[in-house]
Amino acid sequence: MHFPVSGVDVLPFIPPLVAFLVSSLTASAGVSGAFLLLPFQVSVLHYTSPSVSPTNLIYNIVAIPGGLYRYIKEGRMAWPLTWTVVIGTLPGVFFGAWIRILYMPNPKTFKLFVGCVLLYLGYRLLSEVLGWNKKVQEQNAMMQKKFAEQVARLKEESSRRLAAGLPAGAVVKTKSVSLRKIEYEFWGETYSFSTLSILLLALAVGLIGGIYGIGGGAIIAPFCVSVLGLPVYTVAGAALAGTFITSIAGVIYYHILAVSSIAGGAAVAPDWLLGALFGVGGLLGTYVGARIQKFLPDKVIKAILTVLVLFLALNYIGQYFF
Repeated sequence: MHFPVSGVDVLPFIPPLVAFLVSSLTASAGVSGAFLLLPFQVSVLHYTSPSVSPTNLIYNIVAIPGGLYRYIKEGRMAWPLTWTVVIGTLPGVFFGAWIRILYMPNPKTFKLFVGCVLLYLGYRLLSEVLGWNKKVQEQNAMMQKKFAEQVARLKEESSRRLAAGLPAGAVVKTKSVSLRKIEYEFWGETYSFSTLSILLLALAVGLIGGIYGIGGGAIIAPFCVSVLGLPVYTVAGAALAGTFITSIAGVIYYHILAVSSIAGGAAVAPDWLLGALFGVGGLLGTYVGARIQKFLPDKVIKAILTVLVLFLALNYIGQYFF
């Protein structure tokens, strides 16, 4: 099948299949999977024009609602964290799209910077997976013990079927919101973070997302888990929501730039059909990933996130030198 906007030739079932496999793996960690689909489009489909960025954002728009629905339904959305991420992200994505078109058609230097940031976050996550961060490890072990006990009880009560749903205590409850600090409770534990730190992080993530069309969940999720020490069960939904809003804003802005003098004749408008095909597979995949998250140990989710972040970091750094 030929896609005239992007110039891609591919069998129509390949994009949704690839997107389903990627997103079902990444959604449990709050990552849409767009950062893995972008290299697939560039390297496998040979889609290298600037319009690949907004096309990848279309995938996010179609795919993410499946996972968000599960997180909202099960009460695992940390709404103060979500809205802080959204508020910080929006300005960044507009500047990111503008920079992508004017200054970074082949942004090797910026990829090196992003790769170094992700490498640091990957190291922080790896330290938790391997037990180097004792304080966070003990906190997560306590939560995982509660989780395992509840799953065992539900399995016993519902013989011959896998228990679904988390206990009433495993929902996010907001305790306080201010310009200085936000606090919420999850599973009997209180977590807090600096409002300003999340706003600044989200601004940077929006900038990166606008440039590359990767949404930003791959950066927000590991930062919140490894640096702020927030439980991954509450971070995933907020990271997906931030990526969703970033993607909508990014696609709108790319469309505006496509008809402006800034584009300078470059291919900027997204390929809606190709993006939608990726999105359909991602929609099913993010729903599956969000649904199975509550049956996965915290350490397994972090291990998946660590591998993905380190893969992206080394990939970006490698592209600078090779």
